[in-house]
Amino acid sequence: MGPGPHPEVTGGLHHVELWVPDLTGALGPWGWLLGELGWAPFQDWPGGRSFRHGDGVYLVLEQSPALSGPAHDRLAPGLNHLAFTVTRSEVDRLWATAPAHGWSPLFADRHPHAGGPDGYAAYLEDAWGYEVELSV
Repeated sequence: MGPGPHPEVTGGLHHVELWVPDLTGALGPWGWLLGELGWAPFQDWPGGRSFRHGDGVYLVLEQSPALSGPAHDRLAPGLNHLAFTVTRSEVDRLWATAPAHGWSPLFADRHPHAGGPDGYAAYLEDAWGYEVELSV
């Protein structure tokens, strides 16, 4: 892939790639959530899909034949979660509607202050152990 719209800017996040054990299954929750957050389908190939936010960073979901296990362990070394900036009303709306789209609430007993008393966020987990933070 060639340089983005601002090739003189370096060091920004280009993309994140999540290897998922079930691409078709992951596209339901991730496609819904990313669509709600303003991301658009970007690339589509056998075994993978990506979604892009504006003209910038993109997120890849790929079912690689090289996977070493059936689920992600967010408590092991490596990726813990992806965090997205949203409004307070989006935290409330997405927290309420996410379970119908394949997401499980995390830290429900402390919602919406699971990140601390000064924070306002929703924490969700998909069926394969990937955590998402939706934070004001």
